[in-house]
Amino acid sequence: MEAAANVDPRGARGGGDITILDGSVLVPDSGPSGTIADIQQNDHQGGISLYVVRGGDTLPSVAKMFQLSLSTILWANDLPAGATIHEGQMLTILPMDGVQYTIKKGDTIQGVAKKYGAKISDILEYNDIIPGAILSVGDVIMVPNGKVVTAASSRTNPVTSSRARLIATFPAVSGYFANPLPGGRRTQGIHGYNGVDIAATIGSSVYAAADGVVTTSHFRPLTDPWFGGYGNYIDIAHPNGTQTRYAHLSAVYVAVGAKISQGQPIGEVGNTGRSTGPHLHFEVHGAKNPF
Repeated sequence: MEAAANVDPRGARGGGDITILDGSVLVPDSGPSGTIADIQQNDHQGGISLYVVRGGDTLPSVAKMFQLSLSTILWANDLPAGATIHEGQMLTILPMDGVQYTIKKGDTIQGVAKKYGAKISDILEYNDIIPGAILSVGDVIMVPNGKVVTAASSRTNPVTSSRARLIATFPAVSGYFANPLPGGRRTQGIHGYNGVDIAATIGSSVYAAADGVVTTSHFRPLTDPWFGGYGNYIDIAHPNGTQTRYAHLSAVYVAVGAKISQGQPIGEVGNTGRSTGPHLHFEVHGAKNPF
């Protein structure tokens, strides 16, 4: 027996959390900005959910169940026309017909609307974006009634799609990842994007789980950052094709493009973003999370 590490008796948790409703449908908790597992909600906006395919399901039947077009289901899951699904597979379910889009450098609402044949006013209203606001790279928005007009080759190959890797059965890479927070205490098992929560005191060193290159380094020192609920966080891409994420940090030591060695200190445990206490939210993308 030991006391909780913070005032919340549930322990330190958070970061892209997903709640089970009836044993078959997973729905994300709400956050003030968007990620696949934690997207802003308001009075007229529904949440993105993950649906676990059951025996006898087909893509048309799932689309009908959620009152969405078949195209919306295909686009949201990077599936080609004519794809089949299998029992136990997880599908991303958007709250309405349209396209989910991640903001890239140089994007504007006008450009996104033109790309998907959508109305600017619909995008602004649905995502509560103020006209003229500067978009942040990495933000996830909904494009109501948007349509994918060209089929890029990357969308027809779910094996090479990052999201397809995340919704597929995760391969085990035994011994590849080192513990990013030695001495920490796991307070929540698999949730969100294949992540676990490991509690420790604020300021405890966080270490790279494997060699790699930093692809994301989000840090906002003067305010409590959300960044989709993750707070301050780091992403590292590894030579075996996987990625790891380290979230809710109080300090970040590394910048985008930095080459990292396994066991190298990269930041410090914090309580930023959607978090109930000091801990590290650690995700593995593309492989089984060993922790």
